Amino acid sequence: MSNASLTDKPAKSPSTLRAASLPKWFPWAVAAGSVALGLGISAVTGLESSIQWALIAGVLFVLGSYAVAARVEGKRQARDRVATSLVWVAFLLAVLPLASLVWETVSRGVKVLDGYFLTHSMGVVSDTEPGGGIYHAILGTLEQVGLATAISVPIGVLTAIYLVEYGRGNLARAVTFFVDVMTGIPSIVAGLFILSTWILLLEMGPSGFAGAMALTILMLPVVVRSTEEMLKLVPNELREASLALGVPKWRTILKVVLPTAVGGITTGVMLAVARIAGETAPVLLLVWGSNFINANPFSDPQASLPMYIYLQYANSGGSGAAYDRAWAAALTLIAFIMILNLAARGIARWKAPR
Repeated sequence: MSNASLTDKPAKSPSTLRAASLPKWFPWAVAAGSVALGLGISAVTGLESSIQWALIAGVLFVLGSYAVAARVEGKRQARDRVATSLVWVAFLLAVLPLASLVWETVSRGVKVLDGYFLTHSMGVVSDTEPGGGIYHAILGTLEQVGLATAISVPIGVLTAIYLVEYGRGNLARAVTFFVDVMTGIPSIVAGLFILSTWILLLEMGPSGFAGAMALTILMLPVVVRSTEEMLKLVPNELREASLALGVPKWRTILKVVLPTAVGGITTGVMLAVARIAGETAPVLLLVWGSNFINANPFSDPQASLPMYIYLQYANSGGSGAAYDRAWAAALTLIAFIMILNLAARGIARWKAPR
């Protein structure tokens, strides 16, 4: 018998020990069971609100995931599944109200939303009568938001450039502090400030421009903060390379820094526009509203979409026609914000550095 045969040992089979794990469809099965139990509990106890059974289903989903996973996979994996379940429940709690709002607005707003509604005003139609449209409100919103954007964007971008590229010492810290304070200013305070100065002190009267100035106060800090963060993301190596070639600093900012950050700056501006497009308090104080078309934002009261929605509900007198117009105007306002965001994404992708 050879030495090799004496020393050879039978090969060990690979270990087949492995921790038990649940199948991939387990979360979906628990979710379906939780929804069924939530509906059953709601039916037995007489709960009519969909929010209540949804919360019950969410609690059952988390508890069920932990109980089964702890028994099969162990407590450590069960805690991981609980964390994942909580993330999904929080996500659904955030999305469901938004989806419900959009569905309610669309289902009610499409009743009167047509070409006639978008191209006519309420000049000869009572708030309680059918007919009329929102052309005057769309025109007022576009002019007021456009003026606020034209004022706040240059000031906000230049302020952000100062804070990032030049700002040092007490002045920069003071500007940053007051920008942060302005971010939390209620819209009614901005409206009262313009009311006390522009209308009461200077006696200029209500107008779309007065409302635009109040919207500028609300929009400016958002533009400054978003632009500042985007400029900070620009690599310093780009600045240093430009300066090393002898390019002046102002030209480096104009040709290197701003083009690199233009996508994020545009997105921040669109967020600021979305912030002010639905404001009602400054418009109520400074613009007042009108049922007639006023294309001059610097003279006389002017309509706007938020104000139009408020007036339709306030002066409806229980009229279904007024409610339908209010919902259609709300849907138009949502579509306006959506178009702005899509335009911002397109510009950001178009101007993004290659």
